Amino acid sequence: MMATVKKLPTERKTPHFWEEACKHLVKKDRVMKRLIPQFGDACLETRGDAFVTLARSIVGQQISVKAAQTVWERFDLLPRKMTPGNVLKLKVDDMRAAGLSARKVEYLVDLALHFDNGALHVKSWESMSDDEIVAELIAIRGIGRWTAEMFLIFHLMRPNVLPLDDVGLISGISHNYFSGDVVSRSDAREVAAAWAPYCTVATWYIWRSLDPVQVDY
Repeated sequence: MMATVKKLPTERKTPHFWEEACKHLVKKDRVMKRLIPQFGDACLETRGDAFVTLARSIVGQQISVKAAQTVWERFDLLPRKMTPGNVLKLKVDDMRAAGLSARKVEYLVDLALHFDNGALHVKSWESMSDDEIVAELIAIRGIGRWTAEMFLIFHLMRPNVLPLDDVGLISGISHNYFSGDVVSRSDAREVAAAWAPYCTVATWYIWRSLDPVQVDY
């Protein structure tokens, strides 16, 4: 029987702008002034691995957070290290046995191909605009605007992302600003006008107001 390879945890990184953003939001927004102190030193973190972040987002599509974590943990054991090249060597049957649907297997393979064949301008992302990166990512099967915006937040840690397609953000704005009334995208944009240029940070605190456990990609 083969010995299980223990995978070392990936080093986490946090945004350099977080403290400055919190000061700005507390000054500009009454809800942020109330929310931010509730979560102490907690802040956004990234694993620093672009492929893993996107692969996790694909695995988590349309299933609960708990189910996504279970499937990811099974999938993560298949390759010695989670890299595009190693994923391309996996057998489809093994990926399906880990709990992945046939469609998600196709999406993960397409993602791995885009990384492996150099179709993505990974080394240029730091200098590219948010919209340019979104356009590049949504060309990959299984990645829509929401997933691309989660990548901007959780991997590149861009400071001013407002993911209007995110159910949690809209729900949190409804709860915190409109006493639970239905909120339109236009309403959300109006609220977020006070957050700029730190919409990412405000969004993170809105998510925390609904669920104190940090979202992780």
